[in-house]
Amino acid sequence: MNLKKIILWLAGLGLLGVAGTFAIGSNPIMIGAAFMNLFFSAGNPAAKIEVEVRQPATASNVTTPVPTGSALTEWASYNRTITSDRYSPLAQINADNAANLKVICTYDTKRLEGSQTGLLMIEGLLIGTTAEDIFALDPLTCEEKWRIEEKSGIGLMPVNRGPAYLDGKLFRVFPDGFMRAYELKTGKKLWETYLGQKDKKMWFNAAPVAWNGMIFWGNSGGDLHNIRGRVFGIDANTGKALWQIFTVPKQADDELLAPEGKMPTEEMQATWGNPPDVPISGGGTWTSYTLDPETGYLYIPVGNPAPDFVKSLRPGSNLMTNTMLIVDAKTGNYVKRYDIMKDDWHDWDMSNPPTLYTSRAGRKLLSFHPKDGHLYTYDRATDKQLYRNPVTKQLNTDVPFEPYKPVYFCPGSVGGGEWNSAAYDPKFNLVFTGENEWCTTAEIKPDDKAARNVPDGFVWFGVTYISPYKMAGMQDPVEKWGGWVYASDADTGEWRWRVRTNYPILGAVTPTAGGIVAFGDMGGNFRIMRASNGEVLFGQHFEGAFAGGLITYSINGTQRIAAMSGVNHPQWPVKPTTGKILVFGVK
Repeated sequence: MNLKKIILWLAGLGLLGVAGTFAIGSNPIMIGAAFMNLFFSAGNPAAKIEVEVRQPATASNVTTPVPTGSALTEWASYNRTITSDRYSPLAQINADNAANLKVICTYDTKRLEGSQTGLLMIEGLLIGTTAEDIFALDPLTCEEKWRIEEKSGIGLMPVNRGPAYLDGKLFRVFPDGFMRAYELKTGKKLWETYLGQKDKKMWFNAAPVAWNGMIFWGNSGGDLHNIRGRVFGIDANTGKALWQIFTVPKQADDELLAPEGKMPTEEMQATWGNPPDVPISGGGTWTSYTLDPETGYLYIPVGNPAPDFVKSLRPGSNLMTNTMLIVDAKTGNYVKRYDIMKDDWHDWDMSNPPTLYTSRAGRKLLSFHPKDGHLYTYDRATDKQLYRNPVTKQLNTDVPFEPYKPVYFCPGSVGGGEWNSAAYDPKFNLVFTGENEWCTTAEIKPDDKAARNVPDGFVWFGVTYISPYKMAGMQDPVEKWGGWVYASDADTGEWRWRVRTNYPILGAVTPTAGGIVAFGDMGGNFRIMRASNGEVLFGQHFEGAFAGGLITYSINGTQRIAAMSGVNHPQWPVKPTTGKILVFGVK
């Protein structure tokens, strides 16, 4: 092929990317990623699954109260309840009939993007989001009832992880930094409030959580140069910011949009030993939160510091990054914290909301599974860590990074556990976790080069690689990746059974009173397992990867399961598809 033909071919691809950008509502990076993944993706080879049973779990002989009304039939928050247990008390779909599941209906968002929305089902409407849309569907037929698009400037990685609901209103954030409220039944916009800062290129994609007349939310972007995490408590009726805190020490150019909650600022500042020309960066909160209505405590999983891989530029423990931060929900005032990783140079941050529950032994516990690939559980009465057990591959976790010396480590920089929470099944006293097994090689720059000429708001890992596909290090070939579901005893942390798949598991994992647990993987494989021992009861392959919400609900006396599929992302080499909602039922 001569030079002229090559130029014409590249120009044609460019025009195709621009056309696709407008046609599919994405951006040129997503269109380019889709094109690359068509040729260099995992190719969606046949699913493989290996089940290992150590000891089947036994059902409790204690009868627990079954909720009634909407608490039984609806899925009204990111993790069903604001305590994030993810367990559904519905049992119409169960271990005896799960093999008869069928796809009842589908809804195509027609968006080529991350497709990670947490789904809700409230008052007879199935709610979802894209980067710039919010929509309501009939939960039995997938018929669109209303859809609102806000032209808000799709960012580098267009994705939204879902809305929150309270008192007839829906709330979500957009790439332009606005949180907007909508009437549930009609989609009518009720208010909007700006939560960004005009001169700061922050990311806005986390799902809010709602309680007691307030909305709680924080910005993403823990990997960005000169961006600091901030968390807000917002009036649900007016959109007014009632309080604001910074998850890392506030700097002189950071704006306050509300009264500042009381944080241990002197202690935080003392843990950052950055040189004068290296700004304190990180502490984004890029997923939802958990709230304990008994205490009024808001549990905030705080992400990593930056530069992610160059620890020498940010000496100290870098409070409050990589911390489960707990504040008073009404005021934002600091209560306490659980320090998870005092020294993180792998991008192993706090990545999902904790699950609050009472175990079979009668203890009030808290569990979560960050990107470091461990299941953590704490006793909420004593604040003591009960266990920290690996739930995916661990390799070279203590090897320090040095300039120009590649280090291979597992979990890689993409986890471990990602944005979807652990789930607790009270019937079997099991904590379920979905995990990624994908290792990374990182080669870092020396301090002077890692700190040089990095624009504010730009991804800042400190790696030597030039390729945008290697900004977070060089990932293993996809032939080596995989995923895990662990079913761990909540009181001891010992796994009862576990499953390894040949695709990462990033999407939500959902157990129910029907004795089943449902999940999907990045190869588009959707499964129902027997909760007690991991027996595969149902499996079906779809074109789109699963990385978003997976919920179950009942409407007109009929139980359904709904899942978000269809991931397109430059970091995840899977077959590109538009986002689709799949609704399953037993015929």
